[in-house]
Amino acid sequence: MIRLAVRCRPEQAELVLAELVALVPGGVEEERGEGYVEYAIYGPPGELPALPEIRAAAGRGLVEVVTTEVPDDWADRWRDFHEPVTVGSGRLVVRPSWERDGGGDAAFEIVIDPGRAFGTGAHATTRRCLELLLDLADRGLGRGALADWGTGSGVLAIAAAKLGWAPVVACDHEQAAIEAATANARANDVEVAVRRVNLREQAPPPAAAVTANLTAPLLLSLAARMAAGAIAAPDRLVVSGLLARELDEGNAAFGAAGLAPETELAGGDWAALLLTR
Repeated sequence: MIRLAVRCRPEQAELVLAELVALVPGGVEEERGEGYVEYAIYGPPGELPALPEIRAAAGRGLVEVVTTEVPDDWADRWRDFHEPVTVGSGRLVVRPSWERDGGGDAAFEIVIDPGRAFGTGAHATTRRCLELLLDLADRGLGRGALADWGTGSGVLAIAAAKLGWAPVVACDHEQAAIEAATANARANDVEVAVRRVNLREQAPPPAAAVTANLTAPLLLSLAARMAAGAIAAPDRLVVSGLLARELDEGNAAFGAAGLAPETELAGGDWAALLLTR
């Protein structure tokens, strides 16, 4: 197994992450140190992107790219670092399949194994989207059609289906994500229609409620297309992937599309928004 790590300056981290996720939709490990941010991906030899692709993607933000071999038992050892994620005081739990007890008396449980598609619930952006979905459901608003734009593993779409939204449709541009989301929905016994859509070039599936855990450049692009009338704005939009310092820019962009912030979740580096029309 190979570990490929990219280090960049903190001010370039978001740009580098956006480009890396486009190359590798699987889970990206993030480590922050003094004066740098490191993103790492894992895979067998020959399955990771070539170094020239990584260097081109990272562009001006690149500090260094390093590849190292990891122990042969890594596939088992990495499980030690993946624990159940709890949301809403433990009412919703996302756990890997080998953790049989996800935290006791959770009302909603989602089983997601880390894999090639992003989203186990552990990242702050995913957790905050789950918190906002749970809050909507608690207020009796967890019903009607919902679309998950950029679904990755399908965790948000699966959560929405378990919380009461129907029908639920999810989309992503990566085949690995399509396969993962389809399999995960089946494993969690929920109905989610999964489609392949390139959000940069195609219109995403419309719905009254939308979740979009995406990179900031893509979120701002979608907001501009909504404002121009190329994409229908939903009644409720849950977005994450914005840095806390980008909240004002995000609010302004979606405000131009007729969406106003109802709830903001911020703390640390990342933020999430519930916007309503």
